[in-house]
Amino acid sequence: MRRHRKAKIVATLGPSSSDTDTIRALFMAGADVFRLNFSHGTHEEHQWRYELIRQVELETHRPIGTLADLQGPKLRVGRFANGHVMLKAGQKFRLDLDPKIGDENRASLPHPEIFAATNEGTKLLLDDGRLTLEVQSCGKDFAETIVRVGGKLSDHKGVNLPGVLLPISALTAKDQKDLQFALDLGCDWIALSFVQRPEDVAEARRLIAGRAAVLIKLEKPAAIDRLEELVDLADAVMVARGDLGVEMSPEDVPILQKRIVSVCRERGKPVIVATQMLESMISAPQPTRAEASDVATAIYDGADAVMLSAETAAGRYPIEAVTMMDRIIARVERDPAYTRIIAAQNPEPETTAADAISAAAAQVAHTVSAAVIVTYTTSGSTTLRVARERPEAPILCLTSARETARRLALVWGTHCVESPDVASFSEMVDKACDIARAEGMAEPGQRVVVTAGVPFGTPGSTNVLRIAWIEDQASA
Repeated sequence: MRRHRKAKIVATLGPSSSDTDTIRALFMAGADVFRLNFSHGTHEEHQWRYELIRQVELETHRPIGTLADLQGPKLRVGRFANGHVMLKAGQKFRLDLDPKIGDENRASLPHPEIFAATNEGTKLLLDDGRLTLEVQSCGKDFAETIVRVGGKLSDHKGVNLPGVLLPISALTAKDQKDLQFALDLGCDWIALSFVQRPEDVAEARRLIAGRAAVLIKLEKPAAIDRLEELVDLADAVMVARGDLGVEMSPEDVPILQKRIVSVCRERGKPVIVATQMLESMISAPQPTRAEASDVATAIYDGADAVMLSAETAAGRYPIEAVTMMDRIIARVERDPAYTRIIAAQNPEPETTAADAISAAAAQVAHTVSAAVIVTYTTSGSTTLRVARERPEAPILCLTSARETARRLALVWGTHCVESPDVASFSEMVDKACDIARAEGMAEPGQRVVVTAGVPFGTPGSTNVLRIAWIEDQASA
């Protein structure tokens, strides 16, 4: 089976989607990659879901990507005597390291790194920005604040410090345990939360040691300040708009989304747009028109994938949500304006043989009206460079590495097939034509464009371009 669209769908698994029938239905509806959210659930639950994904993969004979999303450091206040307090604008409120139960005058904040990074005038956002405190004075174990925006503050609500670079690692002790577990499972992508600086990515890469691809979630303003460096270090990027919107003004988030997608397109790195895409479908069978427009905008921007979170993990209509996202993407990609917009956004090829061949493949496929571009790849680099060009023709990726096929399930325009390596040009062309026909991507009389690297099986050596005809089997 193949998708008749190019942008991909990431679906989060959870209580609403933890049985074989539902996961199979989500895949058939359009989910290309499944996200395991380690902010929730036990290792046993994640292993169960992972095994169900692989069962569906065997049944459908299609590579399915898995994304392990690490929680990252969560900064939270402590508990209150009645479970919550009401804070009024203008009142004073103390935060400190004392673990005692909080009240209307103070609360425990068991994060010394916050006090180390605050100064007079620092703003603290609580409960996803619903409450705002401003620091009046502080020390190594306390902060005296004044409430600027009041409201109800409950146990363990989150704390954000917009514009403050916190002296903490993106990987907590919990994350390191979750990371090892995800790697042992065989997850294809590891998503890093709370990334602030290049050192965070380097630390994760050292621990992962090539066993999975690294995806960074951009959810802190400090990360945006070093955007290009972070994108260069990552294998893929997620625009985590919900968390970005807590620490930045809402009107800035759409602009940042376009900027991040543009930088990822330029670097040839897959990019996911995430958070609140079809949020009303958590409880309703149809999205709002604004949500449909939001998904469409991400596709017009050129994102590789869009993601569903609670819609599929905990919502009442998980399959309908994936179906709706599939419909929106397919409709946008049929719009003649979509092709023009994507073409106008295409970055210039880099001065490498791989980019020269990839750009030529896209141009040749357009000129000869090729049905498909076939890429032979071991590491995935050939396919990624072709996908960077956003060709009109779909991309059929042939690889002998199952892990590569699974990782590329996230990448725009790709249809991956696991296939043994070839040993000669003639075998390369014959196999490309045979598989393109078998996968329903080309018919007799149509052309295909084939790219590969010589010597065959050498990662990152894209240097061959070939045009071939699909012949009728009876006359071949």
